[in-house]
Amino acid sequence: MSDAQLVGAAIAGIALLLYLIVRVKLHAFVALLIGSLVIGAAAGMPFAAVLDAVTKGVGSTLAAIAVLVGLGAMFGQMLDVSGGVEAVADALLRRFGERNAQWSLLAVGFIVAIPVFFDVAFIILISLVYGLTERTKRPIVYYALPLLAGLAVTHAFIPPTPGPIAVAGLLGADLGWVMLFGALIGIPAAIIAGPIYARLIAPRVPATVPEYMHLTERKRQRPLPPVSLIVALIGIPLSLIVGNTVASATLAEGHGLRSVLGAIGHPMIALLITTVLSFWLLGTRAGYTAQEVQGIATKALEPAGIVILVTSGGGVLKQVLIDSGVGDVFANWLAGTSLPPLVVAFVTAATVRLMQGSATVAMLTAAGLVAALAGDLGSSGPRLALLVVAIAAGATTTSHVNDSGFWLVNRYLGLSVPETLKTWTVTTSLIALISIVLILLVAPFVG
Repeated sequence: MSDAQLVGAAIAGIALLLYLIVRVKLHAFVALLIGSLVIGAAAGMPFAAVLDAVTKGVGSTLAAIAVLVGLGAMFGQMLDVSGGVEAVADALLRRFGERNAQWSLLAVGFIVAIPVFFDVAFIILISLVYGLTERTKRPIVYYALPLLAGLAVTHAFIPPTPGPIAVAGLLGADLGWVMLFGALIGIPAAIIAGPIYARLIAPRVPATVPEYMHLTERKRQRPLPPVSLIVALIGIPLSLIVGNTVASATLAEGHGLRSVLGAIGHPMIALLITTVLSFWLLGTRAGYTAQEVQGIATKALEPAGIVILVTSGGGVLKQVLIDSGVGDVFANWLAGTSLPPLVVAFVTAATVRLMQGSATVAMLTAAGLVAALAGDLGSSGPRLALLVVAIAAGATTTSHVNDSGFWLVNRYLGLSVPETLKTWTVTTSLIALISIVLILLVAPFVG
């Protein structure tokens, strides 16, 4: 089959995938499977080979991310139920005061979104925004945008959140490098798109706390856990994973310390250690029964299961694109253009995000398209990590009316659609644009 026919098959399959998600409102997992099957069939693959690609795609993806997403979800649920998220947020606000509340909220969003899903973290923390808005009489977006910027950046850029874990797994990138570059790129982007932009736009969007949202205190039967404990628990997996990456880059193979850090710094082991500790320190030691802790963990796996399934669908798309030869065609095309691979990754993710709304689907689709490209370019660990961050940046851009997050922000902040576009949509666009500029500035120095 000619290159043009292979590209046509890929375009047809991805167009069908987007149509099913955007117009038919079909679940992303089912749409990804159908789109992958269509690409394989249209590319002339024998049906048995298509099914084999589906099996390999699901298997390889689940092997890379299923355990991590499941453990991360349980850890995040323990933080939520125990009040750990509230403890960190309250402590930062007390420490820095209302005058610096924007920066506190940015930090809260950045930290909390590491173990907790974006929408869950936003719903938990919105009461802080409401309280500050009521006390200071400032527009609600003055405080909301810094929080949202921190949440959005971490959600897309920093493992162990599902998106970057999934993309890193599809591309074979080292999570330690992804964390390092995600923070290096994401923090400046969040600062500009959050506190700085909020100060500029707040006078033009004077909305305050919506009347249908009432400030209510969350009733707890147990005291909030110590902030130091929560920070330590969040820091454990990050430190272990980054320590493994640093040891691999600086210590000789066979070195005793490198072996130890390689074992406990493996993402699965690091998260397993942290999750078990959270069961004990935030669960049974805090007064929860073993059955209650088990119920909390089980509840956490409900949203995790959806993430895992959708991600495995992205793995199927990647495998079909590779096995059909489309990946090779795409890699050869890119090699003949002047566009840097990082720009192609960014633009691909941004295009899918604009068309169908889901950042996760955009990240997975872009990762599938550039998976073969990464290998052909002989990308190193750091450059693969930059590729992951470029995809994350593209998938963050321009949240608008086809994104559920847009309506979540719209309702909780009591904004009109034009006001949501001027605030939340611009914030996500700034994060994306600033990030890709920083990525391109950093790239020449990364081997």
